[in-house]
This record gives sequence, structure tokens and C-alpha cells, in this order.
Amino acid sequence: MNCSQFSILLPPVFAPPQFSRLSLLHSRSSISFSTNCILKTSRRLFLRAKASSPTAMANDEVTGGSLKQQLAKLFEESLRITVPERSCNVPKPQIRNNAMGLWSKVKGKSTQFKGPQPIGQAIMKNLPASEMVDSCSIAGPGFVNVVLSRQWIAKSIQKMLVDGIGTWAPKLPVKRAVVDFSSPNIAKEMHVGHLRSTIIGDTLARMLEYSNVEVLRRNHVGDWGTQFGMLIEYLFEKFPSGEVASDQAIGDLEAFYKASKQRFDSDPAFKERAQRAVVSLQAGEEKYRKAWADICEISRRGYEKVYQRLGVHLEEKGESFYNPYIPGALELLSKKGLIEESEGARVIFIEGKNIPLIVVKKDGGYNYASTDLAALWYRLNEEKAEWIIYVTDVGQREHFEMFFTAAKRAGWLPAEDNKYPKASHVGFGLVLGEDGKRFRTRSTETVKLVDLLDEAKSKCKAALIERGKAKDWTEEELEKTAEAVGYGAVKYADLKNNRTTNYTFSFDQMLNDKGNTAVYLLYAHARICSIIRKSGKDIEALKKTGTLDLVHPDERTLGLHLLQFAEVVEEACTNLLPNVLCEYLYNLSEDFTRFYTNCQVVGSAEETSRLLLCEATAVVMRKCFHLLGITPVYKI
Repeated sequence: MNCSQFSILLPPVFAPPQFSRLSLLHSRSSISFSTNCILKTSRRLFLRAKASSPTAMANDEVTGGSLKQQLAKLFEESLRITVPERSCNVPKPQIRNNAMGLWSKVKGKSTQFKGPQPIGQAIMKNLPASEMVDSCSIAGPGFVNVVLSRQWIAKSIQKMLVDGIGTWAPKLPVKRAVVDFSSPNIAKEMHVGHLRSTIIGDTLARMLEYSNVEVLRRNHVGDWGTQFGMLIEYLFEKFPSGEVASDQAIGDLEAFYKASKQRFDSDPAFKERAQRAVVSLQAGEEKYRKAWADICEISRRGYEKVYQRLGVHLEEKGESFYNPYIPGALELLSKKGLIEESEGARVIFIEGKNIPLIVVKKDGGYNYASTDLAALWYRLNEEKAEWIIYVTDVGQREHFEMFFTAAKRAGWLPAEDNKYPKASHVGFGLVLGEDGKRFRTRSTETVKLVDLLDEAKSKCKAALIERGKAKDWTEEELEKTAEAVGYGAVKYADLKNNRTTNYTFSFDQMLNDKGNTAVYLLYAHARICSIIRKSGKDIEALKKTGTLDLVHPDERTLGLHLLQFAEVVEEACTNLLPNVLCEYLYNLSEDFTRFYTNCQVVGSAEETSRLLLCEATAVVMRKCFHLLGITPVYKI
């Protein structure tokens, strides 16, 4: 058969399902995916897809929602008829995808069915007529094979081309989320260690925004604390008048910080003045507040150079913003009986942890935990966020586990992790050099992020010039392409990895135009655009007048992959894993290559249909690039 066939393994179910998420299983020889349809009895419905053929059972309109959601609606309706909820008197077995195993748990109980296959027959019979389903059959001990209509697949893709890729956005169970990412420390340069938090956080924010979630992008900068005493005193020494004209006045921020720290450690008189400066700053004395504001502003200008290159937008709400809320947040926790005295400090003891969560230090000062608790309270109560996502290195995992546990004990967050509002820690591994150690310069200094990005752009520009592009392109085209490819290469090399693992930073690998790299994918997109241009056809007009038909097996494979886009974005959002989207994008480009190799486009009898399939692929690739924070290129 020649369209898309789904094998559905049916356990003995006794209640309508609450459909959950789709997980993609993609091999090069076939496309398969399993959709977990979670029932009230914790049973599961599993879908697998392979290649097959086509004619519609009914002439329904193409409806909204993802492929998974539309199939889910059909089977939910059938299940309501086949196994009505009043029959739900079976205990919840802790079993996943074994129909025979599930049957052994319920056989002999009050049910009209004698096994999983009769249930499959009944569910197949009760499926409502739908344009998306060509035919159904039963196989093995309870598989329902569902053949999708190729006409429906084509119509769904063509509808997206007309109405826009926004119609494929997944529906998530939250309306407002906070994504807390990047978060550098004031008076320190952003280095390669900030790269992962910044681009992972930006991608998560973009995916949520595409899914129609209002995202509050928060830059929780380290702009408060005892270190500002030494910075301010050192600033006063360099500029007795207190006037700091520009960032050039301070010079290298990292050097300024190190010099002030050296004075603090080696000069007792300076240290005493610095400690008094902290008190003056916290008391709000104008001279000290102005010096603090100058240092923060100079730092911001440095950060903005990085954010501008990366195309990242953030709203700063640093530690100083939440500082006034700390006493109130701690008072709420004290009233709950969570805060105790321990060795002169105020702490929250967390079950299963060897050390407590310190919320007030011995000297009466606040720390990360007190600031984080105040920030969480603010985000839940003032900003009304339903999902708060923190993007930091995996080394902070224990801190977040303890901090979240404290919030749950206080009743700020529900005890169950699957309920909202909720807080999630998105941990990531280290960036390593090719020697397997932390990525540093030869002088063992951390690599400044702005220098690293400029080097990526420079290498890309040199490669383009070497390929003779300087003769054909304007300087502006050369610059913009070098930026898109260079910055995109750095981002994709990070995002394609599971964020929890370390990865090796290598310009040679990330700038390679073969394999799973941004360069390869950007070039693939540019080639699709070139095919459409060479046809001489107005693709916008074709969207309105042309018809898409998926006759060749490679056309159907590509079409089905396009339809999986919404589920992939949903999975990447739900599990906070950008690499899932990267894998989808790479496989999409591979499927397109196979299609283009085996199916002539320009000049063929099927030219119009195949140009529309090219355009649909380009549209989905561009949306993937956008979600990953990568600028597409249209010629190369």
C-alpha cells in the first residue's frame, strides 16, 4: 500500500482516554511514532507508522490541531461508544505497552470482551467517518492498522501553506511562563560558560512563544551583594570625582574586577572601606547608589554586544530587584514553621539532604536561596506565571531541588510535579575544549563570548571569500551571510546535543558543510529556495491555484514528516529539550534530499505539486531555524 499506516496496539480499556504526548521514533527506512493516550485507568494506546496507500472514507474538512490530536479525537469518540465510563471499575495496573499483559490483569472481571482483539474490532467499527482515515484493519493480538489518506495529508500541508505555519502551533496547558536564563554577573565579562544558558533559554522561550504562551524572558543578573563594596571603593580610587564617563573609562571589566579583588584581599584598610561601602549602598546613600548604577550600566553595554550578535532579547530583573521582597517571603516561610535556627544562621531543613538550605547567613546577610525564594514568590503572585523555568548548569541541580522542595512545603507549588503552577530546572553540561577540559584560552583564561562569536563570523566570511562569493555578492550580503552562518553554527552545535551532557567546542566540526551542522542545514534551505527560483513560477500564486498530490513514496514520506512538526515542538517544550527539534530538522533535510534525488521537480509533469512540497519544506525549515534562533540564508 502507498500511504501512511498506523498500527495501534489496543490494551483492554474501560474509560475514555485523556490523550497526552507524542514521542517520535524515526529511522531512515521507516517513520514510526508512538502516541501515549493516557486513560483514566492508566492504560495506554500506542501508534506506530509505516508506509502504505489511499482514498478518503469521508469528505470531512481538514480540521485544526496536530496529527496526533486529530487521531486522538477519533479514537476518543470510538472509545466512548465502545467502553463507556460507567464500566470503569478496574484498578490501575502499573503496566505500559503490553496488551496481553494488561489483558491478564483484567480478564475474568465484568466485561463484555473476551480479549484485546475483540476490543480492537469494536473500536475499529465505532471509529467515526473521517477524511483523514482511508481504511482500518486488525492485526495480531490487538493492533488496529489505520491507513491515512494521502489526499488528507496533502490537503493538510496545503492548508498550512495558505493559512501560515502558525496554524501548526501546538497547544500547551499554560498561558504564561517565566524563562530565567543567561544571568551573568555584573562587572564580569560574559564568557563561553554563559553561551549555553543564553541560547538554550532563548530557544525554549521561542518554542513556548510559538505555542502561544506569553513568555516573560528574565535576565536574573548578579547585580547585588558584598562584592559591590570592593568594586565601588576601587572605582572611587580611580575616579575621585565619582564621574565615570564611559565604559572605556573602566576598560576591561574582567581586569577591573580582578584588580579590585586583589586590593580587597591584600589591603586591610581597603577591605574595611569596602565593607563600609556595602552598608552605605544598602542604606541607599546617593553617592554609592550612583557608583553602583554606573558599574551596572557599563556591564549592560558589554552584555548587549553579545545579545545583539545572538539575536537574543531579555528583560533584566536582577538580584537587586527582588531584594526588597526577601523579608516578606521569609516571613511567610517562618509563619509556616519552615525556617529554623542552626549554628547562627536561619535555614530550612530538606528531607534527604545532608545540608540545610541557608536563607539568612550568620552575619544576617541574604544569599542565592533567599533571593531565589523571593523571586519565585514574585513570579507566582505578582507576575502570575504558571511555569517558571530556570536555565543553569547541572552543577546547581541540588540547589534547585532544595529550593523547589521548600516552595512545595510552603504550599507555593503543588506537591505533584505534573500540576501547575510548577518550576523546572533546565540543567546543562560543560563546554569542553578539544583536549577534553573546560574550554579556555591558551593562557588558561575563560574565552570571552563576544570574541568567540566574532571568530566564528570571521571564519565563515573567509570561507565565503575563498569560494569566490566576494565577486558576486555585495559587502553587505557577505557580512549578513557570514553572521547568519557563523552565529548559527555556534548555536546549533550546542543545541543539537542533549543539554545535560558536556560537548566539545570545535570550529572545524561546527563549520563543516557536511553532516548534522547548521552550515549543512542552511545550505539545504538555500538549495530549496534556488529550486523554486529556477522554476520561474510565482510560489505565492501557486499556493492559491495549485494542488498538492503525494503520489511517489518519497513524497509521502516527506509529507508525513512535515505533519509531525507540531508534535515535535510540543515534545521539545514539554521535556525542555531543544535537541529534539534539531533532530527533526536534520531528518527533514535528509527526507527532502531523498525526495529531490528521486523525484524531478522543475520541468516534470508534477512540477506544481512538487514545487508546493518544496515550499512547505522550506517554510517548516525556516520555522525550525527561527525557534533555534538561527537566521536562514536564501542563497549560497
